[in-house]
Amino acid sequence: MSISGPIAKILFGEGDSEAFDKQVVAVEKAGYKVEKGLERKGFLEALKNGPYDLVILGSSLSRNDRHHLPYMVKKANRETKVLVLHADGGRHPQVDGFIDSGRSLEALLEAISSTLPQIKSAKATAAGR
Repeated sequence: MSISGPIAKILFGEGDSEAFDKQVVAVEKAGYKVEKGLERKGFLEALKNGPYDLVILGSSLSRNDRHHLPYMVKKANRETKVLVLHADGGRHPQVDGFIDSGRSLEALLEAISSTLPQIKSAKATAAGR
Protein backbone atom coordinates (compact mmCIF):
# COMPACT_ATOMS: atom_id res chain seq x y z
CA MET A 1 0.00 0.00 0.00
CA SER A 2 1.41 3.36 -0.97
CA ILE A 3 0.41 6.28 1.19
CA SER A 4 1.03 9.51 -0.61
CA GLY A 5 1.01 12.66 1.41
CA PRO A 6 1.85 16.29 1.13
CA ILE A 7 5.49 17.13 1.43
CA ALA A 8 6.11 17.31 5.13
CA LYS A 9 9.50 17.96 6.65
CA ILE A 10 10.34 15.02 8.90
CA LEU A 11 13.28 14.46 11.23
CA PHE A 12 13.86 10.77 11.85
CA GLY A 13 16.05 9.85 14.81
CA GLU A 14 17.48 6.39 15.44
CA GLY A 15 20.26 5.01 17.57
CA ASP A 16 21.30 2.36 15.05
CA SER A 17 22.07 2.98 11.38
CA GLU A 18 20.80 -0.47 10.29
CA ALA A 19 17.33 0.29 11.63
CA PHE A 20 17.41 3.62 9.84
CA ASP A 21 17.97 2.83 6.21
CA LYS A 22 14.94 0.67 5.42
CA GLN A 23 12.57 2.96 7.33
CA VAL A 24 13.87 6.21 5.84
CA VAL A 25 13.69 4.85 2.29
CA ALA A 26 10.07 3.79 2.83
CA VAL A 27 9.11 7.20 4.24
CA GLU A 28 10.85 9.03 1.37
CA LYS A 29 9.13 6.79 -1.20
CA ALA A 30 5.81 7.82 0.34
CA GLY A 31 6.63 11.41 -0.65
CA TYR A 32 8.01 12.94 2.52
CA LYS A 33 11.20 14.97 2.91
CA VAL A 34 13.29 13.19 5.56
CA GLU A 35 16.36 14.32 7.44
CA LYS A 36 18.20 11.76 9.55
CA GLY A 37 19.63 12.16 13.03
CA LEU A 38 21.78 9.23 14.13
CA GLU A 39 22.07 8.81 17.89
CA ARG A 40 21.35 11.65 20.33
CA LYS A 41 24.18 13.92 19.17
CA GLY A 42 23.28 13.63 15.47
CA PHE A 43 19.60 14.10 16.28
CA LEU A 44 20.23 17.31 18.24
CA GLU A 45 22.41 18.68 15.42
CA ALA A 46 19.70 17.93 12.87
CA LEU A 47 17.03 19.49 15.11
CA LYS A 48 18.80 22.83 14.65
CA ASN A 49 17.91 22.65 10.92
CA GLY A 50 14.18 22.81 11.75
CA PRO A 51 11.45 23.58 12.09
CA TYR A 52 10.03 20.16 11.27
CA ASP A 53 6.43 19.15 10.81
CA LEU A 54 7.04 15.77 12.41
CA VAL A 55 9.81 14.15 14.42
CA ILE A 56 10.03 10.37 14.58
CA LEU A 57 11.97 8.83 17.44
CA GLY A 58 12.96 5.28 16.54
CA SER A 59 13.01 2.26 18.78
CA SER A 60 16.80 1.90 18.69
CA LEU A 61 17.21 5.18 20.60
CA SER A 62 17.77 4.63 24.30
CA ARG A 63 14.82 4.78 26.67
CA ASN A 64 16.41 7.88 28.17
CA ASP A 65 16.53 9.56 24.72
CA ARG A 66 12.93 8.59 23.93
CA HIS A 67 11.98 10.30 27.20
CA HIS A 68 14.07 13.49 26.96
CA LEU A 69 14.08 14.24 23.22
CA PRO A 70 10.32 14.99 22.96
CA TYR A 71 10.81 17.84 25.45
CA MET A 72 13.70 19.18 23.37
CA VAL A 73 11.64 18.95 20.18
CA LYS A 74 8.74 20.88 21.71
CA LYS A 75 11.15 23.46 23.14
CA ALA A 76 12.57 24.01 19.64
CA ASN A 77 9.09 24.33 18.09
CA ARG A 78 5.81 23.71 19.91
CA GLU A 79 4.02 23.00 16.60
CA THR A 80 6.23 20.01 15.75
CA LYS A 81 4.48 16.67 16.26
CA VAL A 82 6.36 13.77 17.87
CA LEU A 83 5.85 10.13 16.88
CA VAL A 84 7.63 7.45 18.92
CA LEU A 85 8.29 3.97 17.54
CA HIS A 86 7.98 2.22 20.89
CA ALA A 87 5.07 1.31 23.13
CA ASP A 88 6.42 3.48 25.97
CA GLY A 89 5.63 6.59 23.88
CA GLY A 90 1.98 6.42 24.89
CA ARG A 91 2.75 7.51 28.43
CA HIS A 92 4.68 10.66 27.52
CA PRO A 93 2.90 14.03 27.73
CA GLN A 94 4.88 15.54 24.80
CA VAL A 95 4.31 12.64 22.40
CA ASP A 96 1.56 13.07 19.81
CA GLY A 97 1.53 9.48 18.57
CA PHE A 98 3.24 6.14 18.96
CA ILE A 99 3.32 2.68 17.46
CA ASP A 100 4.85 -0.48 18.84
CA SER A 101 8.38 -1.06 17.58
CA GLY A 102 7.51 -4.46 16.12
CA ARG A 103 5.03 -3.06 13.61
CA SER A 104 5.50 -3.07 9.84
CA LEU A 105 6.74 -0.26 7.59
CA GLU A 106 3.15 0.08 6.38
CA ALA A 107 2.04 0.73 9.98
CA LEU A 108 4.73 3.42 10.25
CA LEU A 109 3.45 5.13 7.09
CA GLU A 110 -0.11 4.97 8.38
CA ALA A 111 0.97 6.52 11.70
CA ILE A 112 2.72 9.35 9.83
CA SER A 113 -0.32 9.88 7.63
CA SER A 114 -2.66 10.01 10.63
CA THR A 115 -0.50 12.75 12.16
CA LEU A 116 -0.69 14.92 9.02
CA PRO A 117 -4.23 16.24 9.59
CA GLN A 118 -2.96 17.61 12.90
CA ILE A 119 -0.05 19.22 11.05
CA LYS A 120 -2.31 20.77 8.40
CA SER A 121 -4.72 22.22 10.98
CA ALA A 122 -1.84 23.60 13.07
CA LYS A 123 -0.40 25.35 9.99
CA ALA A 124 -3.79 26.76 9.09
CA THR A 125 -4.26 28.07 12.63
CA ALA A 126 -0.80 29.65 12.57
CA ALA A 127 -1.61 31.30 9.22
CA GLY A 128 -4.82 32.72 10.72
CA ARG A 129 -7.25 30.65 8.64
